[in-house]
Amino acid sequence: MSDRRNLLRRNDLRFVEFTRSLSAAQWQQASLCTGWTNHEVLAHLAYGYQAPPIAMSAEIVRNGGSFDRANCALARQLAARRTPGELGDDLIALIDAPRGIGRVFPPQLLLGDHVIHELDIALAVGRAPEVPDEALTAVLETQVRVPNPFIPARSRARGLALHADDTGWRHGAGPRVTGAAAHLASVLAGRPRALEHLHGDGVAILTTRL
Repeated sequence: MSDRRNLLRRNDLRFVEFTRSLSAAQWQQASLCTGWTNHEVLAHLAYGYQAPPIAMSAEIVRNGGSFDRANCALARQLAARRTPGELGDDLIALIDAPRGIGRVFPPQLLLGDHVIHELDIALAVGRAPEVPDEALTAVLETQVRVPNPFIPARSRARGLALHADDTGWRHGAGPRVTGAAAHLASVLAGRPRALEHLHGDGVAILTTRL
């Protein structure tokens, strides 16, 4: 197993334990991912490990060619069928035996998706982020270096000096943006909620890019 795949696996197993600690009311709260409840975010992660390409393509066609709308619809459909506890069980079963798109999607992008969505849930319910520094650093490195057609984090980071003051991670040069790694990653992924935790003369620039 590659280092990236192993990091993804360890983080996913820890994430499932985190999901067991949330209440029914917390699962129904709105997440930081616009339009999704925390329950639907969890369903999205479970579906991503088993998405059949044909079914995904058909849903995109039904949604006028929009991947985003199809993604939302599929997450909501699965959330309607499976409780958070069942979705956690599904994730455990799928981590080592992904199917469909989950078998070929790059592990560094999957890690980013899973970490950002965990932050979407945790920050929405007022929980301090529990993602390990190693995973957060890997996500930040992917955000600023790897083009992502779904989340333009690299372009948001361009021309800024980013500094995670809790892990020591640094990137770039220019106006400075400083804060915890989790908050930096969340903002680069397009979530403005964590902006209040960042400081520096580059925060205003970063805000305009959201």
